[in-house]
Amino acid sequence: MTTIPILDYATFSGATKQDFVDAWGKAARGPGFMVVKNHGVDPRLIESMFAKADEFFALPGDEKAKISIDKSPHNRGYAGTGSESLDEKSGQMDQKEAFNMALDLPADDPRVIAKEPYRGTNMWPDVPGFKDTFTAYFDQVFNLGQNLHRAIALDLGLPEDHFAEPFVDSMSTLRVLRYPPAINPQPGEIGAGAHTDYGSITLLMSDGTAGLQVKPRDSAEWIDVPAVDGAFIVNIGDLLMRWTNDIYVSNPHRVLRPVKERRSIAFFMDPNPNALVQALPGTGEEKHYEPILCHEYLTMRLTATYSQKAAS
Repeated sequence: MTTIPILDYATFSGATKQDFVDAWGKAARGPGFMVVKNHGVDPRLIESMFAKADEFFALPGDEKAKISIDKSPHNRGYAGTGSESLDEKSGQMDQKEAFNMALDLPADDPRVIAKEPYRGTNMWPDVPGFKDTFTAYFDQVFNLGQNLHRAIALDLGLPEDHFAEPFVDSMSTLRVLRYPPAINPQPGEIGAGAHTDYGSITLLMSDGTAGLQVKPRDSAEWIDVPAVDGAFIVNIGDLLMRWTNDIYVSNPHRVLRPVKERRSIAFFMDPNPNALVQALPGTGEEKHYEPILCHEYLTMRLTATYSQKAAS
């Protein structure tokens, strides 16, 4: 049975630094999931994030619709229940609602004015303290993600700062999610369909409610991903699998319909829109993927996710 390893981020320094790197590399090549504890993100900020997300999701539907993701070409705003289908094969619509934000740019930023890909303004709800809380959390988790990419670089035999430049003004997305409770959920009934994440890594903070499962590619079974209080669930995304030429594994995962409300905070660590993702040095002579710009890849994946709604 595959298990999800627990990594202690506090060991990523001094004499134990290589131990963390080795543990990271083993997890990234295996289940593609790991739990990272002692990560340094302020626990009070995490509590505030859940509280502000609860306030937002409690707003009337017409209030949330004012900042609908349909109004943004930059993957920002509110996505209502039944608006997404992550499982492209089954076509089941996800039973969740969500809110997205990304790099907080002003309307007069030259990149916004030029309508560069994924360079838009965030849409904020009328919830006191919401913007400040979300931007503070974004900054802290992005910093953690940058440091985890230092471990990735070391594991792959690259300079420790190899990933610094591709993540300058990154396309990373912060998303809060709410899964409403199901009455007598049936086996296999989903809150979020089976999928792989699109970007480099995902850092997920859960409220502890069960439901997240992963299916390793060498297994026929779905396994539960443990929720460790205060720890991040971190998984490998498709872009990092492409970057590493399949050395790292991006495994399918899903969320089952919960019997009680489930909330989570996902941070999708994505490179700069114009970062070229191609096989890294030392990852093999045979290239498994064609080079692609980050914004082109994300657009391709998002189009597939939302086209299911249009077809339904």
